[in-house]
Amino acid sequence: MKLVRYGQPGQEKPGLIDAQGALRDLSGVVADIGGAALAPESLARIAALDASTLPRVDGQPRHGCPVAGVGKIVCVGL
Repeated sequence: MKLVRYGQPGQEKPGLIDAQGALRDLSGVVADIGGAALAPESLARIAALDASTLPRVDGQPRHGCPVAGVGKIVCVGL
């Protein structure tokens, strides 16, 4: 299972790619893939889902930025 965000820029929805490679809509479970959805409790709840029960997203929607609400990225090099 891979967590993704898909849809038009600025209107992305949370989703997941199941074991068969199908894109599934996760918006009924989490509002977005961001800080709260990446907390251990939320990830455990998502992992426990039966992905086949989630709505399948048809077509080839655009894949967006994988995590919402990232303010900045700080890197330290040696």
